[in-house]
Amino acid sequence: MKNNPDEQEITELEQEEENLELSREQEESENGMFEHFRFSVDRGQEMLRLDKYLTAHLEGTSRHRVQLALDADYVRVNGKPTKASYKIKPLDLITISLPYRRHGLEILPEEMPLDIRYEDDDLMVINKPAGLVVHPGHGHYTGTLLNGLAWYLGRTQDADAEDDRMGILVHRIDKDTSGTLLIAKNDDAQMHLARQFFYHTIDRRYTAIVWGDMDGSEGTVDANIGRDPNDRIRYKVVDEASGKHAVTHWKVLQRLGYVTVVECKLETGRTHQIRVHMNHIGHPLFNDSLYGGDRILKGTLYSKYRQFIDNCFAVLPRQALHARTLGFEHPRTHEHIFVESELPEDMVNLLRKFEGFVASRN
Repeated sequence: MKNNPDEQEITELEQEEENLELSREQEESENGMFEHFRFSVDRGQEMLRLDKYLTAHLEGTSRHRVQLALDADYVRVNGKPTKASYKIKPLDLITISLPYRRHGLEILPEEMPLDIRYEDDDLMVINKPAGLVVHPGHGHYTGTLLNGLAWYLGRTQDADAEDDRMGILVHRIDKDTSGTLLIAKNDDAQMHLARQFFYHTIDRRYTAIVWGDMDGSEGTVDANIGRDPNDRIRYKVVDEASGKHAVTHWKVLQRLGYVTVVECKLETGRTHQIRVHMNHIGHPLFNDSLYGGDRILKGTLYSKYRQFIDNCFAVLPRQALHARTLGFEHPRTHEHIFVESELPEDMVNLLRKFEGFVASRN
């Protein structure tokens, strides 16, 4: 039985509408915060410059921001980086990645102390304390770093504000991870800095305290990371055909018998990357409750040792991870900037306890 011509025409129109629908996926990770857009050009679309087409089809995105994305090679047509002057054709597949912008969240100023390690007209580097959420989200609508930045920069923003610059984050670190965090103050800075994260040219080094005595003095974990299907909060190492490529280089800084202090240098930056990779090689971060580090994994089960470890957990009631250094190219001057933050007091106190315990045993 043949299809009715009218029905066939309706089906084709529906297909064209489906092709025009914008597919948006937010990727928020330590590697950077991006929104990925993908859409197919309508069959009936006349030839038009790519920058004009994108400005018309990306709601709430300025032509300047589109141009910055084009300059940064974030825009691809049929899989290839494309210039602004390219004339789009019907059925072209366009993909674009844009650094994260806030959507529909109220960000009101809240006074809070900010440990600023570097600042100029384009950017800031904050030494974030453990326990501070970076930006508003489910369960955390106030008391975030962005609320503190709104106060510091003298900006107020409601959910429908046209100026969403308080959403300019270049990357983030977990709530219970302390350390250096890079903040952009304008579109140009954000696009330039995000590009460095995107192409893995940012120098990021973390200090971690892990369970057990590491084999060797240094090494590399090269293993894809994806969500754990049994627990959507957790991530895990997955096979090469799935997940996202992730590489962590580690180096031993100090051995304390029961735990090891390591420096982790990120080549990529996936959500929970260091926590997942260290767990994968059998050395979970100390007191990392999500990945099994909140129980005794090295040492005896005698009551005296158990009490010592419980005291250590009380001293450091979070995963032992600190984002110690950030190295990047300044978006305006192109100068290399290197910012470092010292270990926080809770990690220092934990190391002192282990050093004292090991010395007494010896």
